[in-house]
Amino acid sequence: MMYMLQFMLAAIELPMTDPVLKFLLILVIILAAPLLLNKLRIPHLLGLIIAGAIIGPHGFNLISRDSSIILSGTAGLLYIMFLAGLEIDMGDFKKNKWKSLAFGIYTFLISMALGMLLGVYVLNFSVLTSALLASMFASHTLIAYPIISKLGITKNKAVTITVGGTMVTDTLALLVLTVVVGLAMGKVDDMFYYRLSGAIIVYFLFVLIAFPLIGRWFFKRVDDNISQYIFVLVMLFLGAYLAELAGLEAIIGAFIAGIALNRLIPGTSPLMNRVEFVGNAIFIPFFLISVGMLIDYRAFFTSWDTLKVGGLMIVVATIAKYVCAWLTQKIFGMSDDQRWVIFGLNSAHAAATLAVVTVGYNVILGQTPDGEPIRLLNESVLNGSILMVLVTCTMASFAAQKGAHNIAMADGPEDKEDEEDHKERILIPVSYEGNVSELVNLSTAIKSKKNKSGLYALNVINNKASDEKTIKQAKKVLNMTVTTAAATDNLVHDLLRYDLNVANAIISVIQEQAITDMVLGLHQGKGISPSFLGNMTEGILNQSNVTTFIYRPMQPMATIKRHWIVVPENAEKEVGFPMWVNKMWNIALNTGAQLLFHASEGTLAYLKELYKKRPIEAEFTLFDDWNDFLIIFREIKSDDMLWIVMSRRERFSYHASMSRIPGYLNSYFQMNNFALIYPVQAGGKSTKFMI
Repeated sequence: MMYMLQFMLAAIELPMTDPVLKFLLILVIILAAPLLLNKLRIPHLLGLIIAGAIIGPHGFNLISRDSSIILSGTAGLLYIMFLAGLEIDMGDFKKNKWKSLAFGIYTFLISMALGMLLGVYVLNFSVLTSALLASMFASHTLIAYPIISKLGITKNKAVTITVGGTMVTDTLALLVLTVVVGLAMGKVDDMFYYRLSGAIIVYFLFVLIAFPLIGRWFFKRVDDNISQYIFVLVMLFLGAYLAELAGLEAIIGAFIAGIALNRLIPGTSPLMNRVEFVGNAIFIPFFLISVGMLIDYRAFFTSWDTLKVGGLMIVVATIAKYVCAWLTQKIFGMSDDQRWVIFGLNSAHAAATLAVVTVGYNVILGQTPDGEPIRLLNESVLNGSILMVLVTCTMASFAAQKGAHNIAMADGPEDKEDEEDHKERILIPVSYEGNVSELVNLSTAIKSKKNKSGLYALNVINNKASDEKTIKQAKKVLNMTVTTAAATDNLVHDLLRYDLNVANAIISVIQEQAITDMVLGLHQGKGISPSFLGNMTEGILNQSNVTTFIYRPMQPMATIKRHWIVVPENAEKEVGFPMWVNKMWNIALNTGAQLLFHASEGTLAYLKELYKKRPIEAEFTLFDDWNDFLIIFREIKSDDMLWIVMSRRERFSYHASMSRIPGYLNSYFQMNNFALIYPVQAGGKSTKFMI
């Protein structure tokens, strides 16, 4: 065995050239790093960087940093920025946009000021070289973002402000790079700034307007999972490339592309699950390993200048970023843990820093009398920046993990209490393959994100028609429901029932499984008849007391721009009011779409009070004449979804015009998704729930 191992090692050329062996080694590192370092409480991101240094050309030279590693690493870097744009809470982002802008600007200014002082007065660099050095301090890479995402605090205000500010400070820092290089090369003329400004404005407008339009058009017409994922990658790299054409760095383009597609890829969707999975499993680890390969530890022992310059760069960059995190905490009234999260996110220097130092090193200003090139950034800065990347990424990983872990732990007891107060269980009766996907999508959108196993799929087989073909078809539909939900990382309990009456079977399951909510589907393109509602009311709604949604999809839930919720007068007096309102809040949180409430003055006042502290987009419009229901038809658009809150007869919120709703839907809203909501009514089994 030993001889065989020695023979195999002797047969391997270093650096490895066999693509299979190279890929195998990298996969082993990606697999082993978290397992080994978790026991030592070291962030696995840091482990991947160290592993890259060990196997790289400056370590044991097992793998060279060739074009394949550079390609994979670049893709991983863009993926990190793209995920940050996708996962940002747009409602909270808009709410905190001025805070993000302020954070980005003073992070840039403080870092630039300290960097200029270091370059001009301590290191005796020229003004242009000092400005380029300072821009390296100003920029940062969200290398610790996967830690934040894994601990589930991406919606925290500190994260939202920092991620939003990253776009501002990195854009400004990379613009400094563009201007400094232009000045050094003598390319700045009277039109330079006009061309650059015009290109950037056109780029932002095009991506933020055209990308959502293209994405919505594509997702409406293509439902193949693989095609959807490839489309997302195309938009990611297209956004990055267009940014380069506009004079920006590709990482800014990836982030903007993520923001542009944010609302088309909800956090609860199967597509988002695939995007996160592939990125965290392959692309991002490749980037971290490629960063480690740049580290040349020998330079730290052979050159005093490298150690001096690198040490000063680390100290100044760290002080600048910590001051920014401290100011943000004090100005916006945050906790110490949020300060550590901010510092962890904005203190890592990797992508933009490496871009700046590489460009600056390659700019030749002239020659010395000995024929040596005079570079805009010398070798001491180049090697010092590598040392800065290693140290700042290490500090950032530990700081982010510390703050994020404490925030997640602090949120834990409250989440546990909420789960105890309300055991959310959603029933999805299914019988038709065509609408299974959308029924699951609606169910995952209205549920709490932490509820991963509260979905129940039911298929009822008539005892008189229980032949082998029918049973096989029923199991096929149930399996499809389970598979669809699994793609969103949710567990569905599949239930098969035999009964002569579908309503009786549904009621029995509601009682057996303690169901709290039910999603009933209508076939796509078919109308809804008054007899259907009558039979539904008599057969199920009057014999059960759960929040019921009758849903007809006409387009994917992810492509909906706005949700119109029509609420009857006195709806707030119904016992089930807070339950369905909470579902609407989940819709906004999980999809990012805007909520438009139409209700009477008293009900609107109640709704506004509930939504005061909620970071979602919501508008409130007075609507109190159900006899003129079609006034809504004049303003609703094809990408809007209509929700109508219904009621049973002789209840507080019942209105006689509700009987005409099926006719309105069939005649005027054929192209819209719609859902009828039947809230829990007084007199039945009540579910305790705090809103």
